[in-house]
Amino acid sequence: MAPTLPPPRFDTPLTRLVGIRLPIVQGGMQWVGRAELASAVANAGGLGMLTALTQPSPTALAEEIERCRGLTDQPFGVNLTVLPTRSPPPYAAFLQAAIDARVPVLETAGMVPAEFLAAAKAAGMCILHKCTTLRHALSAQKKGVDIVSIDSFEAAGHPGEEDIGAMVLVPAAARALAIPVIASGGIANGAGLAAALALGAAGVNMGTRFCATAEAPIHPAIKQALVAAGAADTNLIFRTLNNTGRVLKNAVSDEVVAIEQRPGGARFEDIAHLVAGARGRAALEAGEVDAGLVWASQALGLIDDIPTCADLLARMARECADHLSRAAAACGGLVPV
Repeated sequence: MAPTLPPPRFDTPLTRLVGIRLPIVQGGMQWVGRAELASAVANAGGLGMLTALTQPSPTALAEEIERCRGLTDQPFGVNLTVLPTRSPPPYAAFLQAAIDARVPVLETAGMVPAEFLAAAKAAGMCILHKCTTLRHALSAQKKGVDIVSIDSFEAAGHPGEEDIGAMVLVPAAARALAIPVIASGGIANGAGLAAALALGAAGVNMGTRFCATAEAPIHPAIKQALVAAGAADTNLIFRTLNNTGRVLKNAVSDEVVAIEQRPGGARFEDIAHLVAGARGRAALEAGEVDAGLVWASQALGLIDDIPTCADLLARMARECADHLSRAAAACGGLVPV
């Protein structure tokens, strides 16, 4: 049997900026972005991401960063998502914990104050900001972020209200921005990575695909549910509240949709008991698929196994190179310089 060749090494603005071998980012995910997963992605050549607000306190985040450093000597980042809430967590202290720990990359999302960005830049952090629209991406560029992750309509989480797919949104962002753009939403294999690069992106950001890996800190029953589901097995919730979220179809998300479709619509108070974060966390940990929200993208249609992160990223790299080679061959092997 012929020896397995090592995966190709990529050279894109993303890999150069953050010092990784493969242009693949594991996006920050609540309850999932822990040291086990982030370090596995980093060791496999991608950019792993710890999720700050998964930790109960800034001190706990500092401890998780050190735990991750004990598992990898490769670059990883911290995600900080800033959302307007009645009782906000100590966002500034979480940021300071990442700065004090000299984390090289900060992934931001939501309404990030200018002073947060300034502090991160002053500390030498590379800032990757997640956006769902071109206008928000342009605004982020103006504020000084280094990379924009553009989340298309296929994405899990909150893909925005404009419902624009990756085939339009990614090249539009790549054309309009002077900073690198990475594609996020519905990507799960090497074909998706090749497509993103062909559309002008410097790499990809994946969430759902990483949930179905051996190292993801969620119950095996949840992982199996993701493998069993298809591209059509997601629900769009919070549509009537102008805060669209894409989640796995299950008893809870079906009920949320039904309540929102009642005559007269719904208030958040009508569904709060169903969508509580603690309930979703319990479902992920106990493996009770119908017990809470399970956030998932349309990439479900492309997931059919639960590999290690090392196997997944190596496979994606080889698939990507193969797809790009075949595309080049289709045009006579001539690739414009």
